Amino acid sequence: MKRVKMPGRIFVVDDEESMCSFMEIMLQKEGYDVETSTHAPSAVDKICSGSYNLVIADMMMPEMSGMELLTEIKKRKSDQDVIVMTAFASMESAIKAMKLGASDYIAKPFKIDEIKITIEKAISHQKVVDENKNLKKQLAESHGLDAYIGASEPVAKLKELVKQVARVDSTVLILGESGTGKDLLARAMHALSGRSNGPFVGINCAAIPETLLESELFGHGKGAFTGAINHKEGLLKVADNGTFFLDEIGNTSLGMQIKLLRVLEEKKIIPIGETKPIPIDIRLICATNADLEEEVKAGRFRPDLFYRLHVIPINIPPLRERVEDIPLLIDHFTDKFCNRHNLGSKEIQPEVYNVLSAYSWPGNVRELENTMERALLLTKGDILTPKSFPESIITGKQKSLVAQSDPQTPTLESIEKAYIHWVLEQNDGNKSKAARILGIDTSTLYRKLCKYEINSPKNK
Repeated sequence: MKRVKMPGRIFVVDDEESMCSFMEIMLQKEGYDVETSTHAPSAVDKICSGSYNLVIADMMMPEMSGMELLTEIKKRKSDQDVIVMTAFASMESAIKAMKLGASDYIAKPFKIDEIKITIEKAISHQKVVDENKNLKKQLAESHGLDAYIGASEPVAKLKELVKQVARVDSTVLILGESGTGKDLLARAMHALSGRSNGPFVGINCAAIPETLLESELFGHGKGAFTGAINHKEGLLKVADNGTFFLDEIGNTSLGMQIKLLRVLEEKKIIPIGETKPIPIDIRLICATNADLEEEVKAGRFRPDLFYRLHVIPINIPPLRERVEDIPLLIDHFTDKFCNRHNLGSKEIQPEVYNVLSAYSWPGNVRELENTMERALLLTKGDILTPKSFPESIITGKQKSLVAQSDPQTPTLESIEKAYIHWVLEQNDGNKSKAARILGIDTSTLYRKLCKYEINSPKNK
């Protein structure tokens, strides 16, 4: 069976000129780009400053041994693959070479077919490593700060702070209104951190009933409670050596807050129904749209946990405070949804930018994103005009709705109540759609409807 050749660049280091010539001729016939050197010290500089898929070095050389060359290369270029070859084969030297980072070990004299296979294997491995690096780089870019659209001064300051904070391992508390992109910033922080190779695990405390939240976070043992037929690993353990994102932490009970405080202090968790602590190594990022300081004063949030979380606070500005970013977001969402739904290209009338920039966007970027998707899907033709958008956005109807709820300065609750009512109206009372737009679980929406005594337009 004919082998598939793996073209690449190879650097051969051997103090014997004849061996360098032999390796060069043999490898060039196989399609490789080959460079050789009989002087190991100068070869190291070339190898470390160049780009080679593989280095093949003799073990016994006068000025620098193969072991010394390998050590120096790995010190300066740790991901460089090196194969060591020698006429003095021994298990001890093979083990030593592998411990120093050699990819493989070849004993002289060798069969040509054997060394060809060894080289192909090493080149193939290196290309897989390079592909993985590129994939990780692309992933980091997709979840990095470039994904947070904006060029305004508040966003520029925010991105600079995130870059700075990402480098340290301290607990971070992201503060911002619903829909401002707290999850996006948490992912960017992880992608830019030293934990980027580890997992990123997140959970929304508002979307999970309190009775299930502990099991999700800490896991449980088999038979710990009715229905626990198997052992379940908690999400905090799943995030080991990575980042754990705890969204809407303000929605947790005082009992859960005590357990989270213990995790921060002891770096251990105890699954439900078990007694043995499990060590975990995580970087915790929390987020909330609530005023935790007010929650502390009201006795709904533990002050000791608040101070542990408030090590590095990051405030995300609402969309109404960075209006100059709205045109960028409009273009971004247009490209995104045209590609996702195969809509072709869409033209946007200049007046659309003015109309959407004049709206206050109480649901922030998430509301703008949903509005753009709806407009692109429902607009006939290839041009978006102001008529492509709901009347309430064009006229700013939502402002008067908020004002009606409180003639004085509106409270956060009155704004939330007004916004939920407005979203339900826009979706003909469809609670499932409204929950998706609001970014909350349907059960959470029902609780808020009861809390605010909101009667939806239709019972759906």
